[in-house]
Amino acid sequence: MFESMKDKIAVITGAASGIGYATTKALLEAEAKVVMVDWNEKDLKKKAEDLGRNVIIQFTNLLDGVSCASMIPEILKKTGQIDILHCNAGSYIGGDLDETDGQYIDQMLNLNVNAVMKNVNNIIPHMKERGVGDIIITCSVAGHTATHWEPVYSSSKWAITCFVQTMRRQLMGHGIRVGQVSPGPVVTALLKDWPKENLEKAKEKGALIDPEEIADAVMYMLTRKRTVTIRDMIILPTNFDI
Repeated sequence: MFESMKDKIAVITGAASGIGYATTKALLEAEAKVVMVDWNEKDLKKKAEDLGRNVIIQFTNLLDGVSCASMIPEILKKTGQIDILHCNAGSYIGGDLDETDGQYIDQMLNLNVNAVMKNVNNIIPHMKERGVGDIIITCSVAGHTATHWEPVYSSSKWAITCFVQTMRRQLMGHGIRVGQVSPGPVVTALLKDWPKENLEKAKEKGALIDPEEIADAVMYMLTRKRTVTIRDMIILPTNFDI
């Protein structure tokens, strides 16, 4: 059976590029309405103009406490309801821990973990009241294996894996599905921070994946009948050796 996306309202953070942009396009093709959330106003406006009338833009800086807290209430004023929340925005830090600046650790953990938890916290009352909803979080294969060249990033994604599994159980009696999609290395701006030797090896082996493949996985999760929850989908390039 198939869950229609027609006229559903989806909110996607980090929607102006990469996985967020690919998922926005996939949902629009399925006749959903999408609230594109990003901090980059210029890019967001341009992308929204290209995508047409079923797009609503929301400027939010998830690293700013006030802006982050205001996101869900501001969107609900624009839309009246939210059927899908895709917490996709994130950042990356690789390399040895003792060579990593503390302020960048704070920034990454705030975006990859704290903002996600806050966004989910803020949407729960609305979804509980309606008795239905989908929460999807972009995680990573690094949330399933201890990746030694990216200890901060990997730890943030392990935290998300735990968060998704616990929240699924908290919310499953309220008609709210919670799941995560866990890609291997995706061709996005985050790869610019990869260790150069790892990136070159991945390119040579064809061990990278396109954002559209992750969007396809998200659509699969969202379109299952309501009696089914896909808690986690791990999507890897065929030649990715981890």
